[in-house]
Amino acid sequence: MAEILEIARQFDLSSEAIDAKPCGSGLINDTYLITTASEEEPNYILQRINHSIFTDVDLLQENMVKITEHIRKRLQQAGAKDIDRRTLTVIPTKDGKLYYYDGESYWRVTIAIRDSFTHEQATPEMAYRTGRAFGEFHAYFIGDDIPQLGETIPDFHNMSARLQQLRDAVKADKVGRLAKAQPIVDEFLSRAEEMTLAERLYAEGKLPKRISHCDTKVNNILFDADDNLLCVIDLDTTMPGFVLSDFGDFIRTAGNTGLEDDTDLSRVGLNMDVFRAFTKGYIETAAPMLTEVEKKLLPFGAKLLTYMTAVRFLTDYLKGDVYFKTQYPEHNWQRTLAQRQLLKSLDEHTAEMDAYIASL
Repeated sequence: MAEILEIARQFDLSSEAIDAKPCGSGLINDTYLITTASEEEPNYILQRINHSIFTDVDLLQENMVKITEHIRKRLQQAGAKDIDRRTLTVIPTKDGKLYYYDGESYWRVTIAIRDSFTHEQATPEMAYRTGRAFGEFHAYFIGDDIPQLGETIPDFHNMSARLQQLRDAVKADKVGRLAKAQPIVDEFLSRAEEMTLAERLYAEGKLPKRISHCDTKVNNILFDADDNLLCVIDLDTTMPGFVLSDFGDFIRTAGNTGLEDDTDLSRVGLNMDVFRAFTKGYIETAAPMLTEVEKKLLPFGAKLLTYMTAVRFLTDYLKGDVYFKTQYPEHNWQRTLAQRQLLKSLDEHTAEMDAYIASL
């Protein structure tokens, strides 16, 4: 870890870096906990930024500073205590830059929030707490002083763009997989108009874009030892988007009774207990900012993000597995089938989801 420590020492740390060890379960960036010599001073989180995904590192880091400083301001306005534990703090390099480039990789540092924890399993209780956390996160970004953020991954949750990528992959049929996939391609494309509803409503001025997290998983929340909310983390994809996408992505991942790539499709379906718990928590903190259209479209958001992810898996399968990491040759195909099965379950539960939203 000597090389990692040398990287850490390029940053303006308040005490000498003496140890480094890998931490976290993220799949995008490489993350290390940097321990310092002083028990009174903080430890730090050092990350190697995945430059193949986040190609504009300046924009990425400028967004990060804008987001965290804005949340800090909101907490100060609310008279919150322990503000340094309620949002991330970006540490510059010794020459004042927001990242360090070692000639091959880009690195960044934030303060490690002591005695904080993440959870991997979304029980109904944890789904409720996570719903409150993301609702609060969205509510921070209302008013006339919202920071202007750029898109760190252009068209990340743009359904029209994802469908065009699928059509391009179908046309090219690069690895000869279209014959097998054609029935599902036809099924997905038959729903294209339905699933681009959000973009049409936005174009008509009926659905606002807000600051969205775009990776709403339970392990992107920090809690204290008593499971009280501290802050939302993993802010790389935070950018303008629809709140229904954030809502929907949590339901897609945490509200699935099976696995994202389950080989037994009978296990895949919507967990309504998780849906109700997350929705209740989310509405409690986000309701003041939500329009009636946004509230009504929250269940659609779950279907949209499931459909979008299925389209992305299918597109990558047709292109020869060039984006998502795969563990076996038909992995993206199995992912597609599992997400398609979850979408069917969401369709079947639409009336029940709508009724629960209305009851709140």
